[in-house]
Amino acid sequence: MMDWWHALVGGLPFEWARYAFMRNALFAIIIVSPLFSLMGALVVSQRLAFYSDAVGHSALAGLAIGLLLGMVDPFWAMIVFSAVFGLAIFGLKRWSAVPVDTVIGLLMSFAVALGVLLLSRGGNFMKVGHFLVGDLLSITSEQIARLLLLMVPATFLVLRSFNALTLASLSPSLAASRGFRIGREEVIFGLLVALAVTLNLQWVGILIINSLLILPAAAARNIARNLREYVGFAMANGLVCSVAGLLLAYYLGTSAGATIVLVAMGVFVVTALARLARK
Repeated sequence: MMDWWHALVGGLPFEWARYAFMRNALFAIIIVSPLFSLMGALVVSQRLAFYSDAVGHSALAGLAIGLLLGMVDPFWAMIVFSAVFGLAIFGLKRWSAVPVDTVIGLLMSFAVALGVLLLSRGGNFMKVGHFLVGDLLSITSEQIARLLLLMVPATFLVLRSFNALTLASLSPSLAASRGFRIGREEVIFGLLVALAVTLNLQWVGILIINSLLILPAAAARNIARNLREYVGFAMANGLVCSVAGLLLAYYLGTSAGATIVLVAMGVFVVTALARLARK
């Protein structure tokens, strides 16, 4: 499937291009970064940063359940648990009198505690280290194909809901008057965030994946003058930071996921200073 990609990138006059693991990691970044940044733009405008962080941490419980069930690859257990976790948050948000940030904090605490409890009982702590810190360079062609298969429909659904969610972040009553079913769109988007985050945990890591989701959008918000610039800057920033961080990690011998996040943080600081300079 990816022979054309390896032939194309392998012909570049760079040392890193000789290695299949770097070519695989670069292709995965090109697939994931635009969608992650597009989602991040909505996460920032919807004030859902805490939600996406909670989803990442909740996957620990799904991982533990998958390992206890004897799954060689606990991916589907993580996906199912994260989806249930997301639905529980939106259900309690709608039907509970507890503030939404409290609901998210409560459910995240439950999911993390459940994951730790199950892992301690099964003696599986040694099997989850790469999920905590991530290992982008270990991604295989088969896993890239799975990413591509799931990311394409996810991108379509995010684009379909983008206008409704953006309008709802500005004026929920106006969005409702235009016929948008905001509750439904929020649930769909929340499930898509859960899917995207869980899909990429193994490569980025539970501890830092939320940063990769929100930093490009936060930096774009510092300098964008309108919605089109905001989305465009976020997607371009996410792609550039991811590629630059991957290559920098290769030459420094550091964790790819962590290096990408630190590069994105550097861009955020620069854009924040540029915003201050304009005032």
